[in-house]
Amino acid sequence: MKTTFSTIIILLLSSFSFAQKPSSELLSPSNHSLVLIDHEGQMGFATASIPMVELRNNTAIVAGASKIFKVPTVVTTVAEKSFSGPVFAEIEEFYPQASTNYIDRTTMNTWEDLNAYKAITGNNKKKIVLAGLWTSVCIVGPALSAKADGYDVYIITDACGDVSKEAHEQAVTRMVQAGVKPMTSIQYLLELQRDWARAETYVPVTDLVKKYGGAYGNGILYAHKMLKH
Repeated sequence: MKTTFSTIIILLLSSFSFAQKPSSELLSPSNHSLVLIDHEGQMGFATASIPMVELRNNTAIVAGASKIFKVPTVVTTVAEKSFSGPVFAEIEEFYPQASTNYIDRTTMNTWEDLNAYKAITGNNKKKIVLAGLWTSVCIVGPALSAKADGYDVYIITDACGDVSKEAHEQAVTRMVQAGVKPMTSIQYLLELQRDWARAETYVPVTDLVKKYGGAYGNGILYAHKMLKH
């Protein structure tokens, strides 16, 4: 009887342990790299699939999340000095050009630029997360190319934009059909936090959301001020 009881306890503990194991599909701070592509003025001027304020706030959440959780991050531009202009201030806030090696390209497909390719693959992460402008060109290219090379590819759809809603949506559909996984900026941030008991990142995460998270940020600000937690 005692042996049977012990066996039951072991099985129960084993089942609890198994239940706590997260899916390998989830992103963690250590299992992926992030690539921010062409969040620049000229590319933003023609973006019509998402309001520019939302796009900039979502980009800030993504860049801020990667900084908080120390995710290997590559920032790449296209013809920065001659055409597309500087990156969004929200990226500069977390990855200032003075201390970050932005990779400037002539190629529309980041994967075809040797320096960008080396920087991305040099992080030795099999999961790659992409966000940038425009979805149908500068995101589809590296997403499908990385996927073909055996990488597990994610796109943060609300930190991307295109010249029309249809252009953006068809690009996302094409990538999803190829096995690329879509997600949103807040989803990315919270998937990295995962547990509010992680005290070392709790304050930076909630501060980021208070500043850039819209209504969700207002809710956190209210809770902190009014409910004192």
